[in-house]
Amino acid sequence: MAWNEPGDQKGKDRNPWSDKGNGNGGGNDQGPPDLDEVLRKLQDKLSKAFGGKGGGSGSAKKGSAMGGGLVMFALIGALILWAISGFYTIDQQERGVVLRLGKYLETVQPGLQWNPPLIDSVEKVNTTKVRSHTSRGTMLTEDENIVDVSLSVQYIVANPKDFYLNVKNPEISLAHATDSALRHVVGSSEMHGVLTEGREILAVDVQARLQTYLDHYGTGLQISKVNIENAQAPREVQSAFDDVIKAREDEERSKNEAETYRNGIIPEARGYAQRLLEEANAYKSQVIAEAEGDASRFTKLYVEYKKAPEVTRERLYIDALQTVMSTSSKVLIDVEGGNNMMYLPLDKLTGAASGGSIGSSKVTSRQLDGLADQVINRIRERQNNSSLREGR
Repeated sequence: MAWNEPGDQKGKDRNPWSDKGNGNGGGNDQGPPDLDEVLRKLQDKLSKAFGGKGGGSGSAKKGSAMGGGLVMFALIGALILWAISGFYTIDQQERGVVLRLGKYLETVQPGLQWNPPLIDSVEKVNTTKVRSHTSRGTMLTEDENIVDVSLSVQYIVANPKDFYLNVKNPEISLAHATDSALRHVVGSSEMHGVLTEGREILAVDVQARLQTYLDHYGTGLQISKVNIENAQAPREVQSAFDDVIKAREDEERSKNEAETYRNGIIPEARGYAQRLLEEANAYKSQVIAEAEGDASRFTKLYVEYKKAPEVTRERLYIDALQTVMSTSSKVLIDVEGGNNMMYLPLDKLTGAASGGSIGSSKVTSRQLDGLADQVINRIRERQNNSSLREGR
């Protein structure tokens, strides 16, 4: 049986929140308040706040109160969600470009930020990431030769505002500017420099010209490095260019070898010339010293000669004979009591005594003295024998 059935007088005044009283929950009401009553009172207050009139009763009044309350709750909730959705975070590597109703407002730094949603729009741009672009092309050099050059460009976003607003597609602008700068620099260089030692200079020139183009366009990009990855002749004539490069390398190697030989032979020749000069100076000093010594000795000898001419002359004669005989390889012996002179070829005798060819070995003065004594004794024996025979 329901709490309030029609025709039940007892159940008419009963409800789950009260023990007794009327249908309005009056009397000793110990239960929760009626939801319709709460909504009605809230609606009255809002109506008074907005200039309306409170009061009213009946189901229409209760329905309008409930609808107005739901609308206000919805508006308040939407406002809260709108405010919360305006918070965002900018990473340390990023910068935020803020547009208010499509117009640039500011560039925000890393951290927690807030901008009104639907009014401001924020574009996050990474300003520390190193980006890369590669390019390759076939082009003419200044000396009208064709070369294939490939390079890589490393860059970062230096100005987020210019990067996001000034140019529709900065990467495409960078690609076009890279091709233009590369062709301009290669077209102003000779093929030999592009293919060999001129690559570093080529990269520096391309980087400077490319940065000038990007600054003029207002792209907000900063070039950090340009690397020439490869520079070679076209494939159709690669073999001929390889021969040319090999010939140039041979030429360079020959120059280096000639330079090495020159660096070795010139100091040697200079040393030899200096040695000849030193020897000539030494010989000059020797001759002068000997001449001065001979002149001094002759002067002293002349003084002695004036004192005793005979003795001095005899002494000079003996010294001259001693000098001649000491350097001679032949000996003449004069024997007392005989009228013949003995000739001794010591050079042949010494050669025979040594058992080898003449002049094959050197004989000391002691050996010569012993040999001379033997010869003299042999001669004396022969003289004694001949005198004995004559006596008989």
